[in-house]
Amino acid sequence: MTLRSSLAAAAFLAALLATLVTPAPARAENPITAAPPTPSGRWHDASLDEYRTHLQDLIPVLDACAKARDQKTCDPNLIGPDDRIPLSNATNPERRLVRYGWLRVLLSKAQDKDATPPKPDSAEKDHPASEDAPPPPPTTTQLLTDAQTRLTQELAQAGATSAATPPPAHPQQREAMSQVLAGRDFRNVATPSPRDALLEQVSSWLNQLFDSAQRFASRSPWIGRVLVGGFILLICVGLAWGLLQVERRWRVRLIPENRAPEPGAASARDWQLWLDDARRAAAAGQWREAIHFVYWAAISRLESRRLWPADRARTPREYLALVAPEDPRKPRLATLTRTFERIWYGGRPAAESDYRAAEQLANTLISGSAAPTAESVGGTAQ
Repeated sequence: MTLRSSLAAAAFLAALLATLVTPAPARAENPITAAPPTPSGRWHDASLDEYRTHLQDLIPVLDACAKARDQKTCDPNLIGPDDRIPLSNATNPERRLVRYGWLRVLLSKAQDKDATPPKPDSAEKDHPASEDAPPPPPTTTQLLTDAQTRLTQELAQAGATSAATPPPAHPQQREAMSQVLAGRDFRNVATPSPRDALLEQVSSWLNQLFDSAQRFASRSPWIGRVLVGGFILLICVGLAWGLLQVERRWRVRLIPENRAPEPGAASARDWQLWLDDARRAAAAGQWREAIHFVYWAAISRLESRRLWPADRARTPREYLALVAPEDPRKPRLATLTRTFERIWYGGRPAAESDYRAAEQLANTLISGSAAPTAESVGGTAQ
């Protein structure tokens, strides 16, 4: 094979490879298949004045595009970002998003001239179209004209919305509504309480949180699953911690009913016997002993009611610490405990008034009453 034939074969192979690698040209039948991208920012918060100014600026853009029909005057970026306009004059009003995607699509399509309608042949002239036939689609020129009309109407509505006209009073409608609300069907209807309003806000916040997580998960599935799983795990940990706190608070009350008190515990001896000993000591003028017995009568009664596990080794302060803070009997027991410790362990002389006050406190604890009286409090303070 000569050098010339080798070069020719190499050139042929190179041309063949270039033909195979080069992509096929895009079809130009429908060049616009989707809406062009929205400009950066996508939307911005605009006042009513800025919204009207934007509408006024869009009308000449459509007019210039309808006349020139080229890529420069029909650029979709001339539309600008979407507008979020306020619905009222409040400080933080609710806003409505006004989209201009339809205008961007229209300008992209307007860069191409309208196709010339085909001429009807002789057969179509002899047989005109029936009335049931669908009308031909509007041309891009007609769509541009309609778009200008629509923007003009929206501009007029925006001007009417901003007019400072006071709202009508509607006295007749108000009176009719008051009569309807005063009927039997609406008798039990009440204004939502602050608690209900708070629960509704929390529910709305949770819904928004899960919606945001779901949208984020659609873009990054594994991150969304981690966020949702972490939130659920956090709730489970909080519930477990709360249950542990409740269990610790009420653990001392979970005592089997058939469990006998330990030997030497206060409840191993009936509280009636402790109270009889206190009364005999009081009759003999032994006030310290009487207060001692009346204290243990109250402890025996509370212990027999399974307020705490029976254990003689506890001190009076430990008995008091086993009572829940919200228990209404705790203030009475605290007062009786201070009186007992001051007189029995502190060596303070006891008088009949001290015994009477301690006996009244013990009787209240034994009977189960929790409301303190001024007489008992005053007698204990003596």
